[in-house]
Amino acid sequence: MAKYDHRKHDWLKLAVEIVIVTILAFLAFNIVIGLSRVDGQSMKPTLDDKQVVAFWRLGNDYKAGDIVAIRMPGGDRYVKRVIGVPGDEIDIREGYVYRNGQRLSEKYINGPDGITEPENDRISYPYKLESGSYWVMGDNRTDSMDSREFGPIIKENIKGKLLIQE
Repeated sequence: MAKYDHRKHDWLKLAVEIVIVTILAFLAFNIVIGLSRVDGQSMKPTLDDKQVVAFWRLGNDYKAGDIVAIRMPGGDRYVKRVIGVPGDEIDIREGYVYRNGQRLSEKYINGPDGITEPENDRISYPYKLESGSYWVMGDNRTDSMDSREFGPIIKENIKGKLLIQE
């Protein structure tokens, strides 16, 4: 009888440990860490199409150069690079991106430095970012749906910063 009780105790202990680990993993992936998938070529060469990336949900100190996971109000999800933060002035002219009057040196972008100037009636350049607004762009500037199309994003739409930044 003692042998039986010992096995029962071991199984109960294992079951409790599994439940605790499952709860901790659930909390980690819903509060601390999130996962997102890159859809399309917009972040090449830094990230590939269909690549799954982990992002840090805690903290919201985003700076230019950070790669972030975004969820738009309509449900669309994006992984993009922060180009401008609140207070920055973004300009796109002569095929280049400028932040606060300085042309960006972006070694991470795909292809040549120059990009075509966007044709969007809602956005006129230079564009001053208001409090809580961020300008995001894909690294593959010729194949990216980003702030040039949908405008700046608000901080609440940023779900987190990628854990591994290149």
